[in-house]
Amino acid sequence: MNLRRRQFLHLAAAAAALPAVSGFAWALTYPSRPVRIIVGFAAGGPNDILARLIGQWLSERLGQPFVIENRAGAGSNIATEAVVRAPPDGYTLLLVGTPNAINATLYDNLNFNFIRDIAPIAGLIRGALVMVVHPSVPAKTLPEFIAYARANPGKLSYGSGGVGGITHITAELFKQEADGLDIVHVPYRGVTPALTDLLGGQVQVLFTNLALLIGYIGIGKLRALAITTATRSDALPDIPTVSEFVPGYEASSVFGLGAPRNNLDGTALGGSPADFGKLIADETEKWGKVIRLANIKPE
Repeated sequence: MNLRRRQFLHLAAAAAALPAVSGFAWALTYPSRPVRIIVGFAAGGPNDILARLIGQWLSERLGQPFVIENRAGAGSNIATEAVVRAPPDGYTLLLVGTPNAINATLYDNLNFNFIRDIAPIAGLIRGALVMVVHPSVPAKTLPEFIAYARANPGKLSYGSGGVGGITHITAELFKQEADGLDIVHVPYRGVTPALTDLLGGQVQVLFTNLALLIGYIGIGKLRALAITTATRSDALPDIPTVSEFVPGYEASSVFGLGAPRNNLDGTALGGSPADFGKLIADETEKWGKVIRLANIKPE
């Protein structure tokens, strides 16, 4: 996720449209007490940083604290269930992300149905990932990489931050849409150890957020081959998108805010909760197909 602070805050403006419900007096007084934003990942990561920027922005403008509460575990399922079970009064919100769309298919026995039980409030950002390779890989471009991988099935391996995470399924989507490339998956407990082994040459490929990699790309320790979003990144304008060579490919980290369903019949102002809800539904269907085709199971 490669976004400047100003860009974070600008995009967070959509979140100012928190539950403006039927009942004019209630809308005028919300929020009258602190609001919790539940984050399904540990402090210090991109999810947490985004939530804290949004919380600060909202606190300054709405006059009440927006308190970040980290409930890490089970790929954000613990946090999601906590919000599903919270009173639907607008005072417990969820930082929604791509993991929520992934988990709907990845896990068989969730105690909630994300699309049914979480009401979308506002979409915030769509962040790019970048595909990088170790300099030992002879390919200098994405077409060269595809040709090399096709000529050497099973020789290359890619690291990920864990089974079923965004760094795993974006690579699986690439393998599938590039006509079934045979690249071995090596899961790690987090992206940092995967990056460490990539820098050491133990794995050759990694898909992850641009902010984590851009320093290594700049000094030549890693080679960027492609951006996963539909458009190029302003941070690396000379790096093509995957879709320029693999038509139809698109993968990104999506973030927004949600709340327990039946939130006092609330609807957001100045944005489109329906659009955000459709985006999450589309992401759920998209990643569900990837997970089923790759036969991915949670560890």
